[in-house]
Amino acid sequence: MKVRAHPALAALLLLATGLAACGPVPVDQAERSCLRDAREATAPRSQAVLGVGTDGDDVGVLAGFSVSVSSDYITGRDPAVVFHDCVLRRSGQVPTRPLHQQPGYRS
Repeated sequence: MKVRAHPALAALLLLATGLAACGPVPVDQAERSCLRDAREATAPRSQAVLGVGTDGDDVGVLAGFSVSVSSDYITGRDPAVVFHDCVLRRSGQVPTRPLHQQPGYRS
């Protein structure tokens, strides 16, 4: 006997799975992930890459540079406000402590 899933049921299951991923996260998890947003509001970030490799007799050089600037930095938003709003948006709760008291945060 061969059992086939109904297409509407499969679509409903996919939709429910996707919506579950959008739900609130625990406040401590939101605080950890929102630290990045707060740091990005303080200054532009840059990264430089330089590498040399060989493949037999061929020598290759890899070089790159990137700069990222957040819209919060451009608009001059306070990193503490960015952090608070981010935690509230992700968890539905206010942070357990302000940005400057978060472990690992340096202004």
